[in-house]
Amino acid sequence: MISPHSARKATRVQQAPPPSGPPAWDGPPPPAQPQVARTRMERMRELPAKVSIRWRLTLTYGAFVFAAGAVLLGSVYVIVGTALSSAWPDVDLGLPPAADEQFQIVWDKLQTQAVRDARDALFSNSLLALMGVAILALMIGYFVADRALRPVAQMTATARKLSESTLAHQRIDLKGPNDELRELADTFDAMLTRLNVAFDTQRRFVANASHELRTPLTINRTVLEIALSDPEASEDLKALGRTLLEVNARNEKLIEGLLLLARSERELAVRKPLDVQEVARTAVEQVTAFAEEHGVTVTAELVSAPTTGDPVLLERSISNLLENAVKYNIPENGKVWIQTGMTGGGLVVQVANTGQHVPAYEVNSLFEPFRRLNADRVDSAKGSGLGLSIVRAVVQAHGGNVAAVPRDGGGLVVTIRLPGR
Repeated sequence: MISPHSARKATRVQQAPPPSGPPAWDGPPPPAQPQVARTRMERMRELPAKVSIRWRLTLTYGAFVFAAGAVLLGSVYVIVGTALSSAWPDVDLGLPPAADEQFQIVWDKLQTQAVRDARDALFSNSLLALMGVAILALMIGYFVADRALRPVAQMTATARKLSESTLAHQRIDLKGPNDELRELADTFDAMLTRLNVAFDTQRRFVANASHELRTPLTINRTVLEIALSDPEASEDLKALGRTLLEVNARNEKLIEGLLLLARSERELAVRKPLDVQEVARTAVEQVTAFAEEHGVTVTAELVSAPTTGDPVLLERSISNLLENAVKYNIPENGKVWIQTGMTGGGLVVQVANTGQHVPAYEVNSLFEPFRRLNADRVDSAKGSGLGLSIVRAVVQAHGGNVAAVPRDGGGLVVTIRLPGR
């Protein structure tokens, strides 16, 4: 009979080797999309979505001018032809009846030919003039569309420059006639004012919560530590005090995580040049003792990876990944690998660990707050369930992305991608 220890050892032998070399993982392949043949009509229906509104207004204006010119040309063509036919004079030369009849036949032919030639000349010249008018209409239409959309471009530029730090003083403040665009800009400015009030309220709440929630927990910890240091305290009282200290410590970590998550989801207050290699080295040093306590070996392959951002938040996010990799590792002889480097014009931080098998369908949910693998909010022995949520918030605040995939043999491979400096 095979012992559980031998089974675990056999499982470790069959595990895939750790990641090595520069980070090259590029995320899971995109799902294959079935190739569906599209008809010509379907492709034509997609064309309007690919044309900007400026060109759509220009083409619409040009089409209306061309249609109006075509109607005018047709009307002139009919009116001029009718006028020439009715204005053609009748000629009587006093010839004998037989000769007069022959003359009238020749005269009618000349009349018909002259009217036809006049119409053809009018049509060809008018058609050339219509083409010129159409080209001029497109130019004027583009100019008119540009003038009409200039306030929209101003609103777009202002919205693109807006951030949490500039929300307090920057507005569109559109000048001009009191028309629909002015009303839209004023509505947008009012919305920005409400957003600024909401951000200020959130900042004040986080600051107040940071003080109001930490202070009583600090007092509780101090009182419990004093009670435990009393030599006359009974063993039951000391056991209860240690339990309460653990609960208090967990509540402190939960509050710190919530406050850090709230801070991470806002715009970065600090942006300065840094090297993720140094940030990751500091995170590894901080987690080394914790890893040794759990019998986990941490292997680091750190290559220079310069970027711009908040070093404290990035260090915290990498520490969270390492702490999670240690907590959710195999009971003995577990391993954690971390590597940093540059690839594809950006930088990569990759953390992999041994551990239990992670179903692929549960990986994405691990980045949600208070979500743990095969656990609910009540089962919180290993943490508060905010670690990966903080990682995702910090990475997104730095303009990057984070993804995870199950590792062959058990565990996870988590990859952070950030823009380079």
